[in-house]
Amino acid sequence: MSGCIVGWSHSRFGKLENDDLESLIANCATEAIADAGLAPADIDAIYVGNFGGFEKQSFPASFALAADPVLRFRPATRVENACATGSAAIHQGLNDVAAGKSRFVLVVGAEKMTVAPGALIGDILLNAAYRKEEGETEGGFAGIFGQIAQSYFQAYGDRSAALARIAAKNHKNGVENPYAQLRKDLNFEFCNTVSEKNPLIAGPLRRTDCSLVSDGAAAVVLTDIETALRRPKAIHFRAAAQVNDYLPMSRREIIAFEGCSEAWKKAHTEAGTSLDDLDFVETHDCFTIAELIEYEAMGLAAKGEGYRAIEEGWVEKGGRLPINPSGGLKSKGHPIGATGVSMHAMCALQLMGEAGGMQIENAQTAAIYNMGGAAVANYVSILERIR
Repeated sequence: MSGCIVGWSHSRFGKLENDDLESLIANCATEAIADAGLAPADIDAIYVGNFGGFEKQSFPASFALAADPVLRFRPATRVENACATGSAAIHQGLNDVAAGKSRFVLVVGAEKMTVAPGALIGDILLNAAYRKEEGETEGGFAGIFGQIAQSYFQAYGDRSAALARIAAKNHKNGVENPYAQLRKDLNFEFCNTVSEKNPLIAGPLRRTDCSLVSDGAAAVVLTDIETALRRPKAIHFRAAAQVNDYLPMSRREIIAFEGCSEAWKKAHTEAGTSLDDLDFVETHDCFTIAELIEYEAMGLAAKGEGYRAIEEGWVEKGGRLPINPSGGLKSKGHPIGATGVSMHAMCALQLMGEAGGMQIENAQTAAIYNMGGAAVANYVSILERIR
């Protein structure tokens, strides 16, 4: 899929008491348009990624019009695909560009989660599971991934230490991310010890194995290659792949993340790349067990050997394939609709050499894996800087 990112913006993630969903969307829209060196009048279409249900507002697409009066009467559409909502919105924008329907498309991902009480948040998130089988899982999505972790441990042995190392890595990386919700270096010993501050949440998963409840927004501006090459900066999609798998976990080998593997294969075929061509990856670590399985699904390690990638340092910032230099969802936060857009913005920053303390030296090619549900909606992007 052809297309380029030519501007972006990113709010801080966390409990944002002074921002509602409307202001998050409008502010990020304004900043992304300005970052692209455009005027609001240049925007032809708008896609807003929002999972929704946390606040009593389920029709947020037109909130982007509040960025500037000139945006009134532009087509604006809400997109939702569980935790991959942000990437789904980007794909819709890329489709508009590829079809020649729009020259410049604004994509905003946003979520306001903290307005809902904790128990309700857990129940809302279970809407991304198969309610007939998984809908009453104790602990919500943490319970689902706790079951996945238990199944993985039964198959390959207890990997609690590997999960703790993933958490520690991502929190260490997140210290350097000015947008991150939790900028605190949680060491391996803390993450690997069950304590009052780090209790078991579901199955073998501790609090440090679970991503955060977050508010936040991110935005990108998309255009075609020819136009992008005339802009100040251009991040090209060498690939933008999507595959969906069955929703019920009972119909899948759940510890294999087969949809993830297929999305990576599809993206590499489209881009003409392999893992060896990538300088870093932003992957979907909603829970540390997800990142561990994703090492295997992307082909970095054999089945059951994902622990080697973290224990032998392959995925550290100075390793052979740095994973989540932004801190990932674990440190940065996981406002559902914003996550996929955020991952693309983080990669764009890296590829432009503007990532500050997060920077991977001489980063030229990056990849993103964003998933909805338990590896149900699977999106892989492969990005490179062309200007």
